[in-house]
Amino acid sequence: MVLCVEDDSDLAYLLQFILDREGFAVQQAADGQIARRWIEAASAPPALILLDVMLPHADGYELLDLIRARPDWAQVPVIMLTARSRERDVVRALDAGASEYIVKPFKPDELRSRIKRLVKKTK
Repeated sequence: MVLCVEDDSDLAYLLQFILDREGFAVQQAADGQIARRWIEAASAPPALILLDVMLPHADGYELLDLIRARPDWAQVPVIMLTARSRERDVVRALDAGASEYIVKPFKPDELRSRIKRLVKKTK
């Protein structure tokens, strides 16, 4: 299962499509508050998290801190998907524990390849 946190409905639909084709069940969260509640209530970690940075109610960095603070989620791969392309944003995300940082707009085949590589590592 993949947790997909994305507030843009068109992009969330595309991500759902990509993940469905790769055989993943997907839990969508359209904002930071929904994602936070889901993370706090989940009994088991997902195989992967796709996480936008700029979200209503809680940004991706706050959610990444929450994810990494949970011992059972510490090794879950997190791909940050964001329009922010400044070096300091990339460094901040990677230093906070992101596994990958992909700038929007992204190439679907590249995202697919990175997902396969990260999920394979955790099996």
